[in-house]
Amino acid sequence: MNEIAYQKYLSLSSLADSYKALLFDVDGTLADNIDAHKAAYVATALEYGINLNPDLIDETAGWPTIAVADEISKRYQVELDFEVFAKRKSAIFIERFIQATKPVDYVRQVLLDKKGSHKIGIVSGGSRSTLTITLDVIEVAGKFETLVCAGDTPKGKPSPQPFLLAAEQLNVDPADCLVFEDGDPGVQGAIAAGMAWVRIDQI
Repeated sequence: MNEIAYQKYLSLSSLADSYKALLFDVDGTLADNIDAHKAAYVATALEYGINLNPDLIDETAGWPTIAVADEISKRYQVELDFEVFAKRKSAIFIERFIQATKPVDYVRQVLLDKKGSHKIGIVSGGSRSTLTITLDVIEVAGKFETLVCAGDTPKGKPSPQPFLLAAEQLNVDPADCLVFEDGDPGVQGAIAAGMAWVRIDQI
């Protein structure tokens, strides 16, 4: 970990001390894989004849893949089977990109250090199958008490539902939770859930 990353780690670690539970997003927060996800979305869209602007993926950071497919359908006025699109995107991501995923060291280290003193949850808009592989690749598998992902709640981020479910499963009051995020939808969900939050890309 370089000096800048280490200073970020110290800031996050200090912030975390005031809370009982820490809830981590994965893509772009624990895992440095946003460009890989963008590439997978672009490749999938191309199979449908869509020249996707990857900026749309930044806008929808944290959304379930099915919801992103819905947004792509609206923006590009193309009828898509959202579930089929989502499964294909996940397949392309796993086939071509997932093994190259690197951890965001200064965030992962907070999780590893606080395991034991804090309850740890993972809250992501990704599919359980993809997340399981990602968490294994970045060596976080087995280091948390709960995993909330796409389909576990009626609504995904920016709804508070995924965060509230994680708090319930951890048996911790939402006010005692700190959410680690890298995108606005996740932050909106954390605020709506009555939780504290930090944008790891803005510290």
